[in-house]
Amino acid sequence: MVITSHNILLVGSILLLLSIFAGKTTYKLGVPTLILFLIVGMLAGSDGIGGIYFDNPVSAQFIGVVALNIILFSGGLDTRWDSVKPVLGQGITLATVGVFLTAGSVGLFIYWISDFTLLDGLLLGSIVSSTDAAAVFSILRSKGISLKGNIRPILEFESGSNDPMAYFLTITLVGIEQVHELDFVAALGSLFFQFALGGASGFLFGKLSKLVINKIKLDFEGLYPVLALTLCFITFSVTDFIGGNGFLAVYICAVMLGNTNLIHKSSTIKFFDGVAWLMQIILFLTLGLLVFPSQIIPIISNGLPIALFMILVARPLSVFVSLAAFRLGFRTKLFISWVGLRGAVPIVFATYPMVAGVENADVIFNIVFFITLLSVTIQGTTISFMAKLLGVKDADKVPEGLSSGFIENVKGTSSEILVRAGSSVVGKKIYQLGIPASVLVVMIKRDKKYFVPGGATELVEGDFLYIIGDDTSSIDSTRELFA
Repeated sequence: MVITSHNILLVGSILLLLSIFAGKTTYKLGVPTLILFLIVGMLAGSDGIGGIYFDNPVSAQFIGVVALNIILFSGGLDTRWDSVKPVLGQGITLATVGVFLTAGSVGLFIYWISDFTLLDGLLLGSIVSSTDAAAVFSILRSKGISLKGNIRPILEFESGSNDPMAYFLTITLVGIEQVHELDFVAALGSLFFQFALGGASGFLFGKLSKLVINKIKLDFEGLYPVLALTLCFITFSVTDFIGGNGFLAVYICAVMLGNTNLIHKSSTIKFFDGVAWLMQIILFLTLGLLVFPSQIIPIISNGLPIALFMILVARPLSVFVSLAAFRLGFRTKLFISWVGLRGAVPIVFATYPMVAGVENADVIFNIVFFITLLSVTIQGTTISFMAKLLGVKDADKVPEGLSSGFIENVKGTSSEILVRAGSSVVGKKIYQLGIPASVLVVMIKRDKKYFVPGGATELVEGDFLYIIGDDTSSIDSTRELFA
């Protein structure tokens, strides 16, 4: 089938519909939706039943850059600074040193087991060196997994901030492949320059974006999310134009906006959540169309050992070395190692050698695609099992999703309380507990269902209560009632 201006909407909407239905099914089964999105694209491609011919890495790369901007911006808006701040050191180390160690170890392994040159091996290692957040947290939410300590913030921050380092390594090595010359000092200087400029630019655009959004008076509320989207693209484009790391700038800008008071903030976050999902589906479908399944089979003999080495050796090595200076338990580090999922980002980065005309670029792309599928399949489907096996699942923690958007702007303090077995409050009604007047029980989770309680609501063992109060002391007093 040849895509034309007359059938692109029909074909595109059918593919989107199939992807959404497939994603809903896999979400319940605990399988990352990424797999189905890619498979739908592959089935629709020239080697599949759809017969759609698509072999344009330039277009795929453009779609990838646009999608990554929106996905990173959406992730930044959802990042809570108060949860990230305690793990900032761990996250930054994983996103920089960890990525570098992964790229280097995988590159050396590829050089050792294959006919690839060392430079080609390091390029491939760099492309697959960053992790994917979307697949990880779709699994955690679908299974209702709550993790002990600061594991979740570490994974969130690492996944949202490690793409810039992988991008830098990929672009640098593609440039070296083209000129066949390595200037280590220049490369190191470029790294610091791009990251410093990207960080400064993201901070500056975060401040300016807040000012613009809050000061400008638009006639329609629906235009504010569009304004934020425009500022997202401006942040990336300007930063990239002046030589900084645009992806880092976009993420920092979004984190700043997500942790400040914005007009119509809730609607903006919801808008980006929906658009980010749309862009993920479009991106995965595009990358699925770009790959030729018939070309994947010949590279399995190389791709399988590379994927297993990355999962079982390179990722744990990078995590344990990067976090050696931090007080984290062995099981925690092992779980963080296992959640090193690869997603759409490596596949997008794999288009850069293709566009640049690097030798073996097609083989590199196919190996990256295979590694991604294997990583998501093996690691993504076993996250819940590994959390239980390693003892990092926190049964006493309120599962993700209890907090509502309206809570974040309440001027006060919020907390969660579990009604434990044997507690004196079991069987009592809320009005009988003596909760301070300044504290409200705004929601209860019981048997995987949420409801707004009343004063006559009787508490049962296993209830999760979400409360808000005027100050910390009133919250502490309430928590003492549940001891």
